[in-house]
Amino acid sequence: MPSKEEAREFLVTRRAKVTPQMVGLPDAGARRVPGLRRGEVAVLAGVSVEYYTKLERGDLRGASDEVLDAIANALRFDEAERQYLFNLAHAANASTRARRKPAPRSAVRDSLLHLVNSITDGAAVLGNPRGDILATNELGRALYDPVYRSQGDGTPGYPRFIFFDPTSRSFYPDWEDIADSSVASMRTIAGRNPFDKSITDLVGELSTRSEEFRTRWARHDVRLHIEGIKRLNHPEVGPLELEYNVLALPADEGLGLTVYTAAPGTDSADKLKLLATWWASQHVETSADANHGDARP
Repeated sequence: MPSKEEAREFLVTRRAKVTPQMVGLPDAGARRVPGLRRGEVAVLAGVSVEYYTKLERGDLRGASDEVLDAIANALRFDEAERQYLFNLAHAANASTRARRKPAPRSAVRDSLLHLVNSITDGAAVLGNPRGDILATNELGRALYDPVYRSQGDGTPGYPRFIFFDPTSRSFYPDWEDIADSSVASMRTIAGRNPFDKSITDLVGELSTRSEEFRTRWARHDVRLHIEGIKRLNHPEVGPLELEYNVLALPADEGLGLTVYTAAPGTDSADKLKLLATWWASQHVETSADANHGDARP
């Protein structure tokens, strides 16, 4: 992801979203383009028009944290947008050495797998920045069975399921919101890892094969994926409304552990138990079929 072009597009699209009324400026009549003028942003941020123009052209080299904060405040950035701007600036100032990414780990640590499997009351899913599912506990595997089935023997991942598999629209009742969130989260991750070729390649694949993805990517929206409510329509148990929290793993940079739970006493809590029972029965049936196949007359 070229950081200079991305910085330019990001600042231009953010400026277009801020009206004079939002920042307490008088509306000076018709405007050729929506949002604030560059000069108005410069005044609000306390910098010269020339300097802000330089930044909006994508040249963030040397921009201080104070200036970046002032720009973020002027454009009414939320926390995700603020962090993204700082990530773009850090990428612009990165040395050649800093741009070299270490080789990714080929396997998940045993102790991390033990942690995932120790979670019994919720669905636990371990993921990487690309949205791949690296490991789950039993309930997590049952919950995302449609994603696994969709992608066969390959590593299952949310983005490809959302944008390539039509069944995702029935699995996610709020598909439009899920798609928006997925793309915004991926852009946030891409800003945090601008030199990660695996992420760049995934964005390229999704952009090439999905107009739905391509349209959303062009919006330059960003989002922090930390906690919230997710609604699913599981083919085995029906509608679910789950709370999720994403736990950072400092010892495993980039990985995140998402735990899905249902509020006690709710219909979704009962359905999670039913889902666990269903998945356990699948294992029993598979084991019985295997034993039957090995039998000798």
